Amino acid sequence: MHLGKNAHLGEDFKAINPQQLVPALVLEAADSPDQTEHTLIQSPAIIEWLEEAYPTPPLLPTDPFERAQVRAMAAVVGCDVHPINNKRILDYLRKQFGADEAAINAWCGNWIGAGFDALEALIAQPSSEVRYCFGTTPTLADVYLIPQIESARRFKVDLSRWPKIMAIDAHCATLAAFAEAAPARQPDAA
Repeated sequence: MHLGKNAHLGEDFKAINPQQLVPALVLEAADSPDQTEHTLIQSPAIIEWLEEAYPTPPLLPTDPFERAQVRAMAAVVGCDVHPINNKRILDYLRKQFGADEAAINAWCGNWIGAGFDALEALIAQPSSEVRYCFGTTPTLADVYLIPQIESARRFKVDLSRWPKIMAIDAHCATLAAFAEAAPARQPDAA
């Protein structure tokens, strides 16, 4: 859905997701255990379904404590950064409070900065060795982080103060799954 064109607010998408937010994943009948079409909404539900339906490669470590650490890192972004920087919040700030683009960038920069400060501290490896938020393979934390780095760029946040996060971004950009999902690679959707 092309968010800039408000395509997600149309009746066609409302029939898919009554909340009219992205993402939404429509599972065709052939992909469903009961052979009927299903729609999943909300990033955590979709990602958890993907993790369970396609467990290789895993997005979570096998150790329960390490799984909790990765989930906490993902939550820093998914709960504390992204929701208050998403389009509907920013549109509200513009319409109800007259926020201009400088104010929007400052708002986003504040919340992204707070989240990235915490995440940078949670990343255990030294900057020179960082490839992922946790461990030696991409995890749920990286799946949440990478799109928010793109948001930080869009809102003109100076990313230089987070060398570990920048190392993760640079490394993930070399991986096909992340490169193909980058916003610049997406077609101009409906």
